[in-house]
Amino acid sequence: QVQLVESGGGLVQAGESLRLSCAASGRFFSINVMDWYRQAPGKQRELVAAITSGGSANYADSVKGRFTISRDNAKSTLLLQMNSLKPEDTAVYYCHMEVVVRGLTYSYWGQGTQVTVSS
Repeated sequence: QVQLVESGGGLVQAGESLRLSCAASGRFFSINVMDWYRQAPGKQRELVAAITSGGSANYADSVKGRFTISRDNAKSTLLLQMNSLKPEDTAVYYCHMEVVVRGLTYSYWGQGTQVTVSS
């Protein structure tokens, strides 16, 4: 059984920073793509940033230049550094990983962490 545990959310003022982390535990061979999604009240879940096993990253236009995604493959950990936060960044943030277990790839989600940015 693979579990993803997130941490780092909270309440900040506009312009401040937060760092989210997501750690995978359990028995698995490797992790392919890791990404962060977010869901604001009344809106669909959207992709924020993604990073491949080789370290190539992509970002939603709304966060480019402010957010940085990174991963530590040795620790099976995903990070999201969020700078210059805006009220519109308020959402529940979910980590997601494509995990290889016994030759098959499975999709796992974290439990979500609330990020609230006040104006």
